[in-house]
Amino acid sequence: MNKKEERHSQITAFIESNGELSSWEILSFLGEENIDKRTLQRDLKELIEKKLISQSGTARSTVYYSSKNYKIFEEINVEAYFEEDYQKREVQEGFHFEIFDTLAEGIFTNEEREYLESLQSEFIRNIWVYDSQTLINKEYERIMIEFSWKSSAIEWNTYSLLNTEALIKENVKDESKTDEETQMILNHKDAFNESIQNKQSFIQTQTKDLEYIHSVLTKKLDVAKNIRKHGVGITGTRYKPLDNEFQIREALDACITLINKKDSVFEKAFIALILLSYIQAFEDGNKRTARIFSNAILLAHNSIPLSYRIVDIIEYKKASLLFYEQNNISYFKRIFIEQFEDAVRNYFK
Repeated sequence: MNKKEERHSQITAFIESNGELSSWEILSFLGEENIDKRTLQRDLKELIEKKLISQSGTARSTVYYSSKNYKIFEEINVEAYFEEDYQKREVQEGFHFEIFDTLAEGIFTNEEREYLESLQSEFIRNIWVYDSQTLINKEYERIMIEFSWKSSAIEWNTYSLLNTEALIKENVKDESKTDEETQMILNHKDAFNESIQNKQSFIQTQTKDLEYIHSVLTKKLDVAKNIRKHGVGITGTRYKPLDNEFQIREALDACITLINKKDSVFEKAFIALILLSYIQAFEDGNKRTARIFSNAILLAHNSIPLSYRIVDIIEYKKASLLFYEQNNISYFKRIFIEQFEDAVRNYFK
């Protein structure tokens, strides 16, 4: 954490603890020998942009207070958070339906949105110069192979990238792997191809499209195809997803409605990624389904899908758990933006 990030953390914590504060009160807390008024004003403006604080009043009567969505955007020291045993962490143990209203507001800051849009423009420029559909198909195949490998690896599949390529392109199985591992890779390939071939289906998504993607991803893996009727547990957390079939269906429908209401393709894809994992609608394959569905939305809106090839698996899991336990999206946003940047900079070049 650099000096500015540390200062921002001090400011937000001070406001959270004390309610409405003037800039002079905040400056006095930080110490005028450590920060000048102009720097503080820049900090406060950035924190408002990040949705961590809000302001009211004008001129000398201006006061600052914690945003109502402070907890979801708050920067958390991830390393320190996960040093504490999960049985002792203070967490939200159940599903919060309020999350749909919270995420209905803007998710990305202006700076984040502008950066994602600049990357999207870069992708469009890159793919525009390809005058061969064969070469375009080869690049999408490369994304599909690397995605199938890494998405499966997140689920502890031990196929290597090279063996994944051999399986997908030449149907050569790694005999040291289980049949389940091999089938998982092949299912990823099929689900990815479905997303490309049926792009129009994911412009305005429906719950049935989600269930279909799940059925493709779990084909021949002894996983029930329908919405689960019983509770499930998640390793390493006290968070318990919904255990009522009708509430699960309600949550899924609310998720799809929220995705369709969003104008930004990045918010659509991000919401699919985090909420479908959070809801855990199926007895297995939820995170895989979330990643594919998120990519299907990107593809449907002429954007580039994420392969997750450079993501650290443990950090990805930490980001997921942080959202389950605190409904905090700060770490997952960082991962999403990093993976989108990598996709644009690595493919169609």
